[in-house]
Amino acid sequence: MTKDKDLDVSRETLDKLQAFETLVTKWTAKINLISKSTVSEIWERHILDSAQIYELANPQGHWVDLGSGGGFPGIVIAILSQGSGAENRVTLVESDQRKAVFLRTAIRELDLKAQVIAERIERIDQQEAQVLSARALTDLDGLLAFSEQHLSSGGTALFPKGAQWEKEHIAAQKRWSYSLEVTKSRSNPAAAILKIKDIKRV
Repeated sequence: MTKDKDLDVSRETLDKLQAFETLVTKWTAKINLISKSTVSEIWERHILDSAQIYELANPQGHWVDLGSGGGFPGIVIAILSQGSGAENRVTLVESDQRKAVFLRTAIRELDLKAQVIAERIERIDQQEAQVLSARALTDLDGLLAFSEQHLSSGGTALFPKGAQWEKEHIAAQKRWSYSLEVTKSRSNPAAAILKIKDIKRV
């Protein structure tokens, strides 16, 4: 399947996604942005996986991506957001200074409307995010704690999770109350994207 069939986006947006794919490949040779075993599968394993997170949101306002790492999904979100004309700003939070440099380079070279906060999540000011995302960062209990700190009232959290997501959900319910909508991942049938709202401590 060709890349222009994978996503319903403009040619300009597709070009930016492909330019980002090239940047990730180049930088991964120097720093560990993604697993080197997945470099040949960046489009399928990382870009399309990130794009499906964007599709589940109504991205108007402030989107905050926690633990952005190599820019998945944060940079992909910024590219898709710009391409759709959505009126929102994107903030990427990444404590690893080398990865933060990469993220800023990608934002500059791709001419994106996004900012990077190079600090630990617990130490940054409350973000009041309308949408909060995090990919491969920590377990659901930890993500809900970050959501309590950084998600605005009425905001939505989007967390892609692997095959063990149901166990994490059951464990998290001991400490948290929340509404949950589960969407099966298109990149991994055993995985899911958790769309969470109305988060409260039990």
